[in-house]
Amino acid sequence: MPRGASQPQLSIVIPAPADVAALEDTLVSVLEKRPAGSEVIVALGCAYDDPWHICDEVTFVQAPIGSSLVACVNVGVASSRADVTHILAAGWRATEGWTEGPLARFDDEDTAAVVPLTVSADDQTRPVAAGIRCRRGGRRVDVVPSRGAPRPDGPTLEAGFWRTEFLRQAGPGFSTACGDSCADADMAVALSRSGRSVVVDDSSHVVAGPERPRKGAFSAGLHAERLFWRSIAGQWLPWALVAHLAEVARHALTRAPFGTLPMLAGRLVALMQFGAYLPRYRQLRSLMEASRPDQVMDEMPTIRIDGPHGTVHAPKRRSEPAPLRRSA
Repeated sequence: MPRGASQPQLSIVIPAPADVAALEDTLVSVLEKRPAGSEVIVALGCAYDDPWHICDEVTFVQAPIGSSLVACVNVGVASSRADVTHILAAGWRATEGWTEGPLARFDDEDTAAVVPLTVSADDQTRPVAAGIRCRRGGRRVDVVPSRGAPRPDGPTLEAGFWRTEFLRQAGPGFSTACGDSCADADMAVALSRSGRSVVVDDSSHVVAGPERPRKGAFSAGLHAERLFWRSIAGQWLPWALVAHLAEVARHALTRAPFGTLPMLAGRLVALMQFGAYLPRYRQLRSLMEASRPDQVMDEMPTIRIDGPHGTVHAPKRRSEPAPLRRSA
């Protein structure tokens, strides 16, 4: 949808930090099945010269070269003109009619996010994930669809439908403090504290992209520890600390023998930044008070280390030629 047209019903944001081939796989799937009244925004963290001449159908916005997935997502969200924003990371693929059910769910004003089912690339009839959860001890886990599976706290960073206004209110955008590995869990905490609804729509399927690369032990510890302290508002502190100690022990075992010390070093660095989480505590408290103004909350101040990243800056637009006819 060209800029200047009427406001779209849906913004489809495709963050592409580095992999051009993955980007084109996603673009093909989206443009072939694109719903009416939608705009497609590609947020680039790498160079891309539009070999298919689709700048009349797609809006390209440029994040700094080398930007992370989270940074590209935030640039795309900042460009969204619709009330609902759908994030579909490069390498993930759309399926027929995948936006219809989620869009209908947003007719309920209480709904802030909709989780599509993630299906296997090898067998698209087999769901493999349905969003993510953030456990009390500060651990991000994927929700595996099954009978009796817990309700997710939010969509995964790579594929989810969001009320745009909520993303801007709760961040704005996703925090870079928790890295690509935990940014979605950090936003899921904001969803939980706000009291807004998260809905799973099993009529909406997206095809899973490449697995997330395993982070180094230091980064894994750093981001997980930050996630815990950024999520402490609204939890009963003694029980949260007990759960957190158990999670640190579990994490140490999974990184043994050579990654345990770097992981613990990363957590220590995050812990030393304790005072920086206070703005996040205030933000979560504000969300809680807005949803439950009469509730008495026993909380401990939290902190935030991503002060410099607290604002989603307006994206830098690529210079574009005059709209061209799509050649392929």
